[in-house]
Amino acid sequence: MEISEDKFLTDLGIRIRRLREQREFSQQDLADYCEIPKIQIQRIELAKVNTTIKTLVKIANALGIEPKELLDI
Repeated sequence: MEISEDKFLTDLGIRIRRLREQREFSQQDLADYCEIPKIQIQRIELAKVNTTIKTLVKIANALGIEPKELLDI
């Protein structure tokens, strides 16, 4: 099954936002934990940027999940 890059990034952003909200983290909380700017979290959640694997690992760690769970969309 093929998925477009845009759809994948959109789904990834939605997944990160949902997981963040389930843990009652603000975007700033997540950004602080990951040591990245809040605008970067916003851009990831809105699919405005194709983020790095390193950043995804930081986000997964902050959310208390395995990085592969972020990609299970």
